[in-house]
Amino acid sequence: MGRVLDVVAPARLGGSFRWLLGASWTSNLGDGLALAAGPLLVARLAGSPALVALAATLQWLPPLALGLAAGVVADRLDRRRVVVVAAAVRVVVLGVLVAAVLTDVVGIAMVLVALFLLGVAEVFGDSAETTLLPALVARDDLVIGNARLLGGFITMQNLVGPPLGALLFAVGALWPFAAQAVLLAGGAVLFARIVLPRSAPRAASAPLQDVGEALRWAWAHANVRTLVLTILLFNVTYGAAWSVLVLYASQRLGLGPVGYGAITAVIAAGGIVATVGYGALTRRVSLAGLMRVGLVVETLTHLALALTRVPWVAFAVFFVFGAHAFVWGTTSITVRQRAVPAALQGRVGSVNTVATYGGLVLGSGVGGALAEAFGVVAPFWFGFAGSAVLVVVLWRQLGHIAHSDPGAARPAAAT
Repeated sequence: MGRVLDVVAPARLGGSFRWLLGASWTSNLGDGLALAAGPLLVARLAGSPALVALAATLQWLPPLALGLAAGVVADRLDRRRVVVVAAAVRVVVLGVLVAAVLTDVVGIAMVLVALFLLGVAEVFGDSAETTLLPALVARDDLVIGNARLLGGFITMQNLVGPPLGALLFAVGALWPFAAQAVLLAGGAVLFARIVLPRSAPRAASAPLQDVGEALRWAWAHANVRTLVLTILLFNVTYGAAWSVLVLYASQRLGLGPVGYGAITAVIAAGGIVATVGYGALTRRVSLAGLMRVGLVVETLTHLALALTRVPWVAFAVFFVFGAHAFVWGTTSITVRQRAVPAALQGRVGSVNTVATYGGLVLGSGVGGALAEAFGVVAPFWFGFAGSAVLVVVLWRQLGHIAHSDPGAARPAAAT
């Protein structure tokens, strides 16, 4: 057992990293249960594709609206405490939702409000959580640390959680949300065990000055700027298609609740395969090359899903997409953590968060409108056409992506 622990979380990374890993994996499993159960509950209560897309929008809206504020909070307050408090708020909201389901008074309006409140708490917790790893491990260990954290995210939140959440939902709608509340509470206890190094006190400044400093830094450094612009634009096309995925699974592929949960599991399986080969890929292919190939894969994913009605073909496509998503996510967060100064980690990370969810919110609005007017396949055609244009536009800009040293990232001319 000890040997397995040393492989998963090497002793040189420290005891606090192990607490972080355990807390992250536990919380991710809880979120994975809701990843399937949430859309299934909305689909059961909602009367139109527009409402299903609205549920996705309300989950993605808090990071867009509050992401920059969450970054300021993460850089000003005790980051570990922010994570714990955010988890506690989510447990309370889930408790109210479980009670409503249990007493049969739940309605679509209540679910939408709960999803929004959960998203608000999560954006503050996630913003602070992403700053913990650089404070706990050496710079050269960020790759392995991120790989372990993202590997747990893929395994727990995307592979194990959704099928289990769908199965629990089939037994009773309250069970996946009750289990999520228990797991989030357990994760909060583990987060509280982390010991962070002392940091120098920051000079007092106005919140808007803090936000402005992060925006100027992100725009001035070409690698981070390129990541932010790319995720913003591509998430418009991704958000359009994925906002109605639960309807696509049932109406286009003929899948039930468990089959819908299996989609996320297949995506996760692709990500797990990518974890095995990620190190070899980065030794043989430039980071810019990996990004370019990944965006081509994402473009073809939309096309293939728009064309097929066959579940096993769709599952094969989801598997490849999952590998791309892991490679992109690991590369993106490692580049950012290596380049950004410690005092700016929360705020610059929040700039990336706002871009991520800004694209998703815009995309979900487009996806809901297209699905309402033309059917659930229309958002995937939009995703293919839009992504193809973006690949051409962004191809040269992706050359800025590199594992640069913090001091080596030189300001680049605005483009």
